[in-house]
Amino acid sequence: MSRPSSPLVGPAADARAGLPESETAAFDRLASAVLASASAPLGPLLRAQLPGTAGVQWLRHEGLPPTARPTALTSAQWRSLFDCWTRTSRAPRPGAPRPGRGGRPSTHGHAPGAAAIPRWGQ
Repeated sequence: MSRPSSPLVGPAADARAGLPESETAAFDRLASAVLASASAPLGPLLRAQLPGTAGVQWLRHEGLPPTARPTALTSAQWRSLFDCWTRTSRAPRPGAPRPGRGGRPSTHGHAPGAAAIPRWGQ
């Protein structure tokens, strides 16, 4: 059971209000992950949310230091962060196949691609 999220306030709420209804749930996921540690610096928070160097590149593009706090983001920066996150995020979508795995699930009790050690002559 997931815990209820608190409603967004300030610039994050303003950025969310400008989004289509179909994107608000995704924005809420991003905002709750970033604001869960509102006093933590953005550098490590974005490293956890964006793949590779996308977080560092986004900070540089916005002119923010990695030590900036999530509460310092403006509405336009929240929107820009969300756009970057949706472009680079590899989050699975309902009904979409999982990347890197094809075919049926393992039926022999081992990880995909693994097999038991053969027992020759037994």
